[in-house]
Amino acid sequence: MSELTQTSEQSIAAVAQVAKDNTVTHVLVDTFRRLIKKPLGLMGLILVSTIVLSALFASVIAPYDPIALDILNRLKPPSSEHWLGTDQLGRDTFSRVLYGGQIALQVALSSIALALGFGLLLGLLAGFGPRWLDNLILTLFDMVRSFPTIIFALAVVTLTGPSVSTIILVVVITSIPIYGRVVRTQTQALAQQEFILAERAMNASMPRILFRHMLPNVIGQLLILASMDIPIVITIEAGLSFLGLGIQPPTPSWGSIINDGYSFIRNTPWPIIAGGLPLIITTLGFTFLGESLRDIFDPKLRKDV
Repeated sequence: MSELTQTSEQSIAAVAQVAKDNTVTHVLVDTFRRLIKKPLGLMGLILVSTIVLSALFASVIAPYDPIALDILNRLKPPSSEHWLGTDQLGRDTFSRVLYGGQIALQVALSSIALALGFGLLLGLLAGFGPRWLDNLILTLFDMVRSFPTIIFALAVVTLTGPSVSTIILVVVITSIPIYGRVVRTQTQALAQQEFILAERAMNASMPRILFRHMLPNVIGQLLILASMDIPIVITIEAGLSFLGLGIQPPTPSWGSIINDGYSFIRNTPWPIIAGGLPLIITTLGFTFLGESLRDIFDPKLRKDV
């Protein structure tokens, strides 16, 4: 009897230590510390921070109103007055690129955050809940993923009309199954770990187990996925705007800037370069972050730094 008591006390102590040392905050702080020590991760942070800060402070940095017309100065090459030239309506391309970053980040960050939140919740429930609930959630995931993302996006935009909220809705719906399946797989593997079994033996509530113990252990894979998905979402938004099915004029978007420049590519290539360059920088930045996060969280690749 004393041996059983001692074992129980050891289990409780182990669980308490895991709960103390393995919180979401601890994981995020430790990840950032490791990330800035990796050259690729640091470069990714610099590129992403440049794009984010440029978009946030666009109203301060931009030298002109992004929708102000100046027909007399249309299709001007880069100069000291217009760093990236002007478009076919004389609008300053540099200012439009800065404000276009606001739209890109608004769509990407809000849609990925919502998809990650719903996917996390459904994945935890599927992985740790009863079998019937797991089957129901997986069926819903399969139904959503049966539609190609681009075709689904074009169909929804055509039916509801182009807008920021429509693009966000499409991305959220199509991305939830991706995050949900990853969380479900990780949760099912963690459910058999000793510290989880000890918590269940002590009749801990499901919310405590899911959010106190499961979440810190699955957050790494979600960060990797999110960093890889953000440039994809930005590209989808730019592609829809390029086709005229995304952000509508006169609101600036990287896709619409490229579309405007495409019509006058023989006269000046600057609008296309200006609209495509931030897409390249954003993709590289988040890709570098994703690769570095993968190295940090993959046990086979991780090296303590």
